[in-house]
Amino acid sequence: MKKHTRREFGATALSAIAATVLPAPAIWAAEKKYDPGASDTEIKLGQTVPHSGPGSLYGVLGRVGEAYFQMLNEKGGINGRKIKFLTMDDAYSAPKCVEATRRLVEQDEVLALYGSLGTAPQTAVHKYLNSKGVPQLLLNTGASKWNNPKEFKWTMAGLPLYPTEARILAKHVVGVKPNAKVGILYQNDDFGRDFLGPFKKVLADAGGTAQVIMEQTYDLTDPTIDSQLINLSKSGADVFYNISTGKASSQSIRKVAELGWKPLQLLSAGSTGRSILSAAGFENAKDIVAIRYAKEAGPGRWEKDPDALAFEDLRKKYLPNVDPDNTIAFAGYGQVATMAEILRRCGDELTRANVLKQASTLAGYHSPFFLDGVNYAYTPDDYTPMKTLYISIFNGKDWDVSDKPVTE
Repeated sequence: MKKHTRREFGATALSAIAATVLPAPAIWAAEKKYDPGASDTEIKLGQTVPHSGPGSLYGVLGRVGEAYFQMLNEKGGINGRKIKFLTMDDAYSAPKCVEATRRLVEQDEVLALYGSLGTAPQTAVHKYLNSKGVPQLLLNTGASKWNNPKEFKWTMAGLPLYPTEARILAKHVVGVKPNAKVGILYQNDDFGRDFLGPFKKVLADAGGTAQVIMEQTYDLTDPTIDSQLINLSKSGADVFYNISTGKASSQSIRKVAELGWKPLQLLSAGSTGRSILSAAGFENAKDIVAIRYAKEAGPGRWEKDPDALAFEDLRKKYLPNVDPDNTIAFAGYGQVATMAEILRRCGDELTRANVLKQASTLAGYHSPFFLDGVNYAYTPDDYTPMKTLYISIFNGKDWDVSDKPVTE
């Protein structure tokens, strides 16, 4: 495959890549140090994501990683080393994740893993990777358990933590409805509870009269959540915090409209995708409030953004079968660019300890996927990926993003 010319790739993309490809002598170690997965010529990285099964739409994260590293390798790699990237299919299954992860560590001997997906699959390999001292970075999950540097220092999330999201939404409620009466629907598992406690604590600490007056739970196996929504609508709540996923999110948004209930609606960020809102009816989702921290790919408000243009150049050359507006792919682009930056900062000290050190001191780094004003916040003592997010409101067609970000 021939290399890009400036005309083909664009000056913006080239300048962004140069920052990753070019050596950084100021931060190179005095002597070269290597752990398994690194040498004078190569760095091996691994990942597990669902390339098959019900979560296969997330397999594009791995394909974007392959494309990005292919692009970098064609330009000389990172600090003169080519990247060998192994993205394995775990089908969003914990047993398959364990099998694939063990293979990556014990047979392929990767230096680190990055961008793996899912709370349940990654929980299944959490202790194993920490016992082996293998970095488990930029996870595609926001569970609070990943922020535990004292006991599990090798594991770091890559998405906003669910408690961070909950606290910022609670601050919004206190600001716009200081006397709010809140009804909450939440998934009856660790995912739901990760949001619930921090949200309620912000209301309690605010010192006003805003309070939660009813909580309703649902299980993933429930065919509908109609009865829970009827109870909440009769409770007198004027704020509805919808901590749900997938089908339950669509059902609940639609049911609120059917009941003629008109609360201020808050929705967990993982359920703000167009497919979920479309199933609910865009008109029913109007005025819903959620957090936002990232841009979108494709036509629209960010189509002239330099980072979005660089992603589009990569997509056209290496991934022409991926749709231009695939924001999951754009998210993968942001993560692989971040992983490349971590490796660049490692210089010639390509040990697992140094990879972790560079990742955990990434505070202030701006991923190309992030909105302006949002940066990574990691420190060695606090693995919260980001603490500043934006409030966004659905206008019936798209999300209107607030002018200023909010910090938890």
